[in-house]
Amino acid sequence: MSDLAILINTAVAVLAVVVMIVRFRFNPVVSLVVGSAYLGLAVGLGVEGTIDTITKGFGDIMAEVGLLIAFGVLMGAMLQETGAIQRLVGALLKTFGPKRITYALSLTIATMLQSIFLDVLLVISAPLARNLAPKIGKNGTARMATAMAIGLECGIVLTVPGVASVALAGLLGVPLGKMLLFGIALVIPTVAISIAIMSFFFNHGFWNPERDEQPFIGEDPTPQDVAETDSAPDVPVVDDDAPTGSGGVAQQTLVKPAPAKTRRHTPLIVLLAPLLASLVLIATGAILDVADIHSPIVAFVSSPVIALLIGLIGTSFIGRYAIGAPRIEKAITTGFKESGQILILTGVGGSLAATIAASGMGDILGGYFTASTAAPLLVVWVIAAALHVAVGSVTLSAITSAGILAPVAPLIGLDPVLIALAAGAGSLFGVHVTSNTFWLLQSLLGQTTRGALKTVTVGVSVASVVAILLIMPASIVF
Repeated sequence: MSDLAILINTAVAVLAVVVMIVRFRFNPVVSLVVGSAYLGLAVGLGVEGTIDTITKGFGDIMAEVGLLIAFGVLMGAMLQETGAIQRLVGALLKTFGPKRITYALSLTIATMLQSIFLDVLLVISAPLARNLAPKIGKNGTARMATAMAIGLECGIVLTVPGVASVALAGLLGVPLGKMLLFGIALVIPTVAISIAIMSFFFNHGFWNPERDEQPFIGEDPTPQDVAETDSAPDVPVVDDDAPTGSGGVAQQTLVKPAPAKTRRHTPLIVLLAPLLASLVLIATGAILDVADIHSPIVAFVSSPVIALLIGLIGTSFIGRYAIGAPRIEKAITTGFKESGQILILTGVGGSLAATIAASGMGDILGGYFTASTAAPLLVVWVIAAALHVAVGSVTLSAITSAGILAPVAPLIGLDPVLIALAAGAGSLFGVHVTSNTFWLLQSLLGQTTRGALKTVTVGVSVASVVAILLIMPASIVF
């Protein structure tokens, strides 16, 4: 099959998935599998090859993030039941205020927390973001979801030790210290400017709560549940301008349940201690790995799955002490209900991405681009953006695009760190339905697919454009 035919069929498959979900309201799981099946058959993988690719893509994603998602959601559900999340919301709002909380959260994720595996960080921080959303005023869900998406994706490609950032530095021979300094200098203004732009869009009609939000699974309490909770004067109430409709219902159920009754001598830091321990273990493993220090024991306990398992067990014990075993068992049941949908959506997203990769899109697009002495950084950005739209992998598109121009970098006088950052910026463009991160953000933050296309796809794409506009003038100086 010709390259053009593969390009056209891939575009048709991706567009069909979006149209089925957004226009005809098909279930995302069904739509993603249909799109994968069409593409596999259309590009000549055959019946068996298509089925094998779909199932292998699902299995590969589950092997990579399945337990992480389950453990993270279960831990979040228990922290929610103990009231730890609600109490933390009050503390953050009191410290930063409603107007600055989105910037504070996004910048913290993008700069300080990149030693944590992206999916782990997402599932842990999502309950906090959901609880903050109703308390920051109009379009709170949209603003928090966008802040999360931009912080997560920008951090992984621009900030050491983000996975893609470290890979880019190694490929182009950039010292990690230099990559860290340039990355921090770029990611801070990129995140701040992008959030400001998206907030402007949302405040001028880009967000429709009734169509872009949906109640989060497991957070619609019964009257008995509400009666069992104490009042929480330290948690701010919903702003009068908060969205109504289906989004309003979701926000109302998040705010009305006050923190659960806990023993008075159970400080917030104790409730959060197992979670913090998990993050410290994961961060320690990443730092030692970068420093090329190896220890079998540290490698075992700092692996994301084991670290989260330790945190989950610790949270369970402390939760039983604080609010009793029945409440914790109820939280675990809720967590299982939440994680089921998230796991399936993430898995079928991996199926479509695997089918696209099997079609040979990466090689085809790479062959269409050559080095340009006129605007090499822009070419790197375009290559990475095109690859990411096609294959749905931020890391793969960044590394591939940087590799195309790496051999000619010395000839055109570009500092390799600028090529690395341009590749990272381009790989952020067009995060869409082939990305498991897209589906995690959609599921965990109470958005419809239409809403996630706005906060994730548009929001991170804005950050991609902002980043390259900031990088290109630097080529004159460096």
